[in-house]
Amino acid sequence: MLGTEVSLLLEKACLPFLGTDREVDITDSAALSKFVEQQEKPLTWIINCAAYTAVDKAEDDRENCRLLNTVGAGNVAAAAKAAGAALVQISTDYVFNGQGRRPYTEEDETDPIGVYGLSKRDGERSVLQENPRSYIIRSAWMYGKYGNNFVHTMLRLMQERDSISVVNDQRGSPTWAYDLATAVVLLIRRTEEGSEIPPGIYHYTNEGGITWYDFTCEIYNQGRALGIVTKDCEILPCTSSEFPARVQRPAMSVLDISKIQKALGFAVPIPAWKDSLNNYLTTVVQA
Repeated sequence: MLGTEVSLLLEKACLPFLGTDREVDITDSAALSKFVEQQEKPLTWIINCAAYTAVDKAEDDRENCRLLNTVGAGNVAAAAKAAGAALVQISTDYVFNGQGRRPYTEEDETDPIGVYGLSKRDGERSVLQENPRSYIIRSAWMYGKYGNNFVHTMLRLMQERDSISVVNDQRGSPTWAYDLATAVVLLIRRTEEGSEIPPGIYHYTNEGGITWYDFTCEIYNQGRALGIVTKDCEILPCTSSEFPARVQRPAMSVLDISKIQKALGFAVPIPAWKDSLNNYLTTVVQA
């Protein structure tokens, strides 16, 4: 979902890049190093969007999750350093336990509550250890054009059912993958143009904190107004306990985005979640 958006934006910006998928096994450090060394032009940046993201499945698939999110991330960081390149590594709100009462800052202590979150937290540590020129961007609640996501699922269910129950006790910030990709490309361009943006950890989501229930209500309201949702569907709030899962989801995962806002010097504020949802529905779904 994110990698495709990044590729399209790099192409639009006329920035030369090489996109990779399964032909590069990031869990194999020797193969990864060989791949990087074989490139005709020297690499200046590597953007790692690869991740194991099946939160519940990770509890029974610990080793593959660890290989991709921890070992693989460290391998990419090491390969970037060997090539003299900077790294952008994507991370997650799941590095926190979700018990906070305010938006999490980059300096807050991590305390993951599941295998997935632990693997991503350990991946962050490995990245910073292997390559000091690393930019870790934590995000959350991502949706977009390329890949299954919450918005797609809700729009489909609204067309199929008369009512939907959605949890109202988990709070976070929806993030349009296009907006996050824009921030990644802007980080690279600003740095290449001479802006002094220190490596380290940054948070990026769309502006605002809501519950999944709030998000679903807005998807429905905007979908109806745009003619995407063509039937009545009642949105009902419920608790997380009514939808048992292998891993407890963070009750509070809103991220403080002021650091990246200041670092990138956005000419306009980071888009509010409601505005980005509208842009997504009108330019992607409706189109």
